[in-house]
Amino acid sequence: MNSEQNAFTATRSSNNRHRRGIYLLPNLLTTAGLFAGFYAIVAAINDRFETAAIAIFIAMLMDGIDGRIARLTNTQSAFGAEYDSLSDMVSFGLGPALIVYEWTLHDLGKIGWSAAFFYTACAALRLARFNTQVGVIDKRYFQGLASPSAAACLAGLVWFATDTGIDGTDLVFPAFILTILMAILMVSNIRYHSFRNLNNQDKVPFMAIFGMVLVFILISSDPPKILFIGFLLYALSGPLITLVRLRQHQAQRHTSLGSADQEDSKE
Repeated sequence: MNSEQNAFTATRSSNNRHRRGIYLLPNLLTTAGLFAGFYAIVAAINDRFETAAIAIFIAMLMDGIDGRIARLTNTQSAFGAEYDSLSDMVSFGLGPALIVYEWTLHDLGKIGWSAAFFYTACAALRLARFNTQVGVIDKRYFQGLASPSAAACLAGLVWFATDTGIDGTDLVFPAFILTILMAILMVSNIRYHSFRNLNNQDKVPFMAIFGMVLVFILISSDPPKILFIGFLLYALSGPLITLVRLRQHQAQRHTSLGSADQEDSKE
């Protein structure tokens, strides 16, 4: 009897230890992304803006990997989701705002740090809204610009300008406008393609793999320029596609109203 009780107690304590633990691999990648975001802030404070911008892109890479690894290895957890969100706030909210502020927005005084704070607050709101809509909205689309993409636009601008020798003071107003624009797009209701409908286990045509090779070659030819232009075009694609769809909807509505008027006149 005592042996059975001891075995039951040992099993229960083992289960409790298992429940209290966290999965190592995905959270380790999330920690790497958090470190990259924090390092970007430190680098920007020390006027190493190119290094800071590259660190933001490394954080993006870690952010894209940790979730996929968790799904592939079936190690998803509520802790991992919350930890990932907090990491994103540092890497894609606070980090880019401080980088662009230290690089050029500080020349605008209160307006500059207000713009940086506005971006940070919008990133926090974007992440909070995303967390509350998990499992509710269509996974094929993001509601508002995702914070990593917004961060890539700001970091891409800093990296591109630093790589080409353009001083931050020469781009203070474009940087201010881009910061405000990215902040507004994050909290907007504009839909963006999330590319989450791509299944890792589905087969793809041979030309798709060939196209990915070309993309890697294109990025490696001039990473600062290609990444900045690519993410900027993605950020602008949301409003442009929305305008096109609104025009198509209005045209269809006018066509249907015209057809209805013709039928009424015939009667």
